[in-house]
Amino acid sequence: MNTHSEYRLESRHFLDLGDAGTDAIAAMIADALDRKAARADWPKGKVDKDAPLAGRVLALVFEKNSTRTRVSFDIAMRQLGGTVLILEAGSSQLGRGESIADTARVLSRMVDAIMLRTDNHAKIEEMARHASVPVINGLTDRSHPCQIVADLLTVIEHGKPLPGLEFAWFGDGNNVLHSILEAAGLMKFNVRIATPKGYEPDSEFIALSREGGATITMTNDADEAANCADVIVTDTWISMGQEDADAKRTAMESFQVNANLMAKAKPGSVFLHCLPAHIGEEVSEEVFEGPQSVVFDEAENRIHAQKSVLLWSFGLLG
Repeated sequence: MNTHSEYRLESRHFLDLGDAGTDAIAAMIADALDRKAARADWPKGKVDKDAPLAGRVLALVFEKNSTRTRVSFDIAMRQLGGTVLILEAGSSQLGRGESIADTARVLSRMVDAIMLRTDNHAKIEEMARHASVPVINGLTDRSHPCQIVADLLTVIEHGKPLPGLEFAWFGDGNNVLHSILEAAGLMKFNVRIATPKGYEPDSEFIALSREGGATITMTNDADEAANCADVIVTDTWISMGQEDADAKRTAMESFQVNANLMAKAKPGSVFLHCLPAHIGEEVSEEVFEGPQSVVFDEAENRIHAQKSVLLWSFGLLG
């Protein structure tokens, strides 16, 4: 039986993709593919044969609204044999001013891992500093690593090996793009970024990606970015709580992913979107519902990706 101090040594926090690294991410994707295939046509709530997280409890802590992150982590833990406890900030002591540090220490005595979805990356860093169990980033303003594990899984599942692949991003330089850039440096694919002036991604992630060997191209021309791309990616233009919505929509108009843009990509290219989508804004209905769209495979793969992230965080993978 592990003591509290021994458990601390086993903890692996997953705040960004770099916390795991190239080999571990490759192991996550391989494990996700295997587990997904092994349970084809099973009921969603049936436990995997090995039940590797039997008896474990994951706390899901939400300071931001969620559909896919909430459901995918819940189902992921059920399929791995564990259970979840859901905490909303507004209905917990977090909403009344209890510190992140105290919350981390309390939860570490009561659950086996913590997933936090929050508006400020500094909060999850503080959670990880004070928790003695694994802490997983379910989304912050800086990055969205679990989403990108699912995206990479989806791309590979559709017959596109990552090394040398050409990703093209359209729109806001946001947290999802930051994690794509980090993944590019780790997994050796390239990213072309088409975004209006003033909405570029954090230069730290561009530098990190280039240091890893990825070619990163910045442009204000959407057609240039789409030319011969293997993967076309976008995200909602307006994030929750943003105040400059009208000005931002105007700036983004020429970066919509539509049929004309998709025609410039490779014939076998795929379209990704982490959802929720605003049809008619960042993507046209024709593309979203079209044959190159794999957004619902991508959404389902959040479950399988989350399972592998959890196993890695518990020291059972990679």
